Amino acid sequence: MWKDHSADYIRQTKSSAVSVVVAAFISALFLSLLCSLAYNFWTYETEQIVIEEGDWQGRISGNLKEDDLIQLKNFANVEKVMVNENLSDGESLTVDIYFHNMRTAYEDMYLIAGQLHLDPETVSCHDLLLSRYLIHDPQDETPPLLLTFYLILLIVVSVSLILVIHNSFAVSMNSRIRQLGIFSSVGATPRQIRVGLMRETAAVCTVPLFAGILLGILLSSGTIQAVNQIADQIAERHEAVFQYHPLIFLLTLLTAAATVFLSAWIPAAKLSRTTPLAAIVGTDEWFLKKKRKSPVLALLFGIEGELAGNALKAQRKAFRTSTLSLTLSFLAFTILLCFFTLSGISTNHTYFERYQNAWDIMTAIEDTEIDNFSQADAIHHMPGSSDTIIYQKAQAACLIPESELSDAVKNSGGLEALAGDSVSKISGTYQVSAPIVILDDCSFTAYCRQIGIEPDQYGTILLNQIWDSRHSDFRYREYLPFVQDTDHIVLQNTDNGQTVTLPVLAGTQKPPVLREEYEDYALVQFISASSWRQISNQIGGTEEDLYVRILAENRTDQDALNRIENQIADLLEQSYTYTIENRIQEKLDNDNMIRGYMLLTGALCALLALIGIANVFSNTLSFLQQRKREFARYISIGMTPAQMRKLFCAEAFVIAGRPILITLPLTVIFVSLMITVSSLAPSEFWSEAPIGIITVFMLAVIGFVALAYVIGGRRIMQCNLTEALRSP
Repeated sequence: MWKDHSADYIRQTKSSAVSVVVAAFISALFLSLLCSLAYNFWTYETEQIVIEEGDWQGRISGNLKEDDLIQLKNFANVEKVMVNENLSDGESLTVDIYFHNMRTAYEDMYLIAGQLHLDPETVSCHDLLLSRYLIHDPQDETPPLLLTFYLILLIVVSVSLILVIHNSFAVSMNSRIRQLGIFSSVGATPRQIRVGLMRETAAVCTVPLFAGILLGILLSSGTIQAVNQIADQIAERHEAVFQYHPLIFLLTLLTAAATVFLSAWIPAAKLSRTTPLAAIVGTDEWFLKKKRKSPVLALLFGIEGELAGNALKAQRKAFRTSTLSLTLSFLAFTILLCFFTLSGISTNHTYFERYQNAWDIMTAIEDTEIDNFSQADAIHHMPGSSDTIIYQKAQAACLIPESELSDAVKNSGGLEALAGDSVSKISGTYQVSAPIVILDDCSFTAYCRQIGIEPDQYGTILLNQIWDSRHSDFRYREYLPFVQDTDHIVLQNTDNGQTVTLPVLAGTQKPPVLREEYEDYALVQFISASSWRQISNQIGGTEEDLYVRILAENRTDQDALNRIENQIADLLEQSYTYTIENRIQEKLDNDNMIRGYMLLTGALCALLALIGIANVFSNTLSFLQQRKREFARYISIGMTPAQMRKLFCAEAFVIAGRPILITLPLTVIFVSLMITVSSLAPSEFWSEAPIGIITVFMLAVIGFVALAYVIGGRRIMQCNLTEALRSP
């Protein structure tokens, strides 16, 4: 009986199922898009790890023999063993191990180490790759949790969708409360009512579920293509290829079905507990709260605004989805746009603008000593370059007697007041950090001439400044002289305490033009490679990499920078391992990445807004009968069609305006906090604030809400309102 009645009811009252269909479609679309994008991000991340680090799962490095390799290959879970030629040398052999079952990789590697009598430090697992498969080292207290985060996010989104869309099911089911009361009065049990309602839900939602999933897959594919186009110019980036797995489809289908099922079950269970008498006597109309006042609406729209306010209060549950979705979309969109704007300003301050004139091409050459670099002369005389510095870095400490501190430091409260725990004091002598920048002799000579001193290959030039942290913030730093004029400085090895005394050639607050950020409370030293050669054994602390900074003759021409980059690559590729950065390309890559982030977040915010808009449409189009009776009563007391349209305008104003009124103060608070934390001048943000984009987004949503009320209002006005007033 119920089956036949349900089929007739669905056919006869298609409009009442609009909200349910839309809710099922949107939830499936959102979940499908989320699952598909998460899967593609996961595959891309995994591919990137494999490209950069290899696809090995376990690794052993040590003095392995042929018998050891045979034992490895015969281990039960080992799929294959490969000798890593790049990491092996004459004294040590490195082998990469692949397992049939990765989930036991950590346990198996410990067993292998014990079986081969190896030092546990020679055995390792590919932690980053294994973590992408939710495999973590049981001894690691802070394992990578990216994939776990994706799964938690999916659960949170599903629960959020249930909380948001279940109201659409409740509205549809509540419209039938009288019929359900009649069924209950003739013997239908609560279980039969619940099952019947769930069957109707399945019949109505099956097609929207599959349609939403398929559209989500298409949108995900389009998103991947859009990201590829935006990131097309990023150097050394491998292209993302859209991928989809049947298990992802199954996961999406099950999650979407469970979301819809639970969303429908909540109101169905509530209705099944309603007594037959209460269901039959009850009405599906919206009751107005006459005693509740709406002064703002009354002021703006008069009596129509007062009526609209009462109607909206009565329908607050029905519009809960739209209010929540529109508010979340506004809030997420505005906050994310403001965040990206602040991030861009901060990045320009701390990187692009700060180092705009410090570099055009930066090359880092791995495992190379400055004395052993054979291409220095060729790079210094490279066509197209106007200035080149080749340098290496080292770390030391220096000992400064209190008497040698500058008067400015003493007048600011002393070194401890400025630097705090960054310095230590023993017997009237301060030990401070002394980063060393070792310039090759040609670069050092040019730097000496730049600051106006006679070149001398033995000695140090002090960057004689310290951040005045008491009178300036980190964004707009002011500096004080660190030490008084002195003719020597004592450098100390940070490991063994051995010291070296170096003559001071000059003290300056004008460092070489490098893309380097120096410590706030350190006394930085610039010395020549010749000087370092004489003291390196005592001081040590040399970093492994060598750096080459080049300024081009034509600094605004990307082709000119690309030519220099290619020349360096030709010089280095045969003998060195290196990475090259191009300033203009780096800026383009950064801009493209930000645009990509904004595209993804904007799409998610638009989808949230779509959920709210769909709910507005479903409410205005699905409750025609209730609204017809409501407006018929208004006509009976003399309300004109123009006044009813005014009432609709008041409702649309509240539905679209409430999320904006909630969002704007929260956004202002967030932006104010972010500006304070980042120590930016407010005028800098407001000059670049994305007000235009936010306004367009809000106007678009307001327009759709208004359109929903225009369509609903016209359909109501075209109905026979007199008949509606007579209907029970």
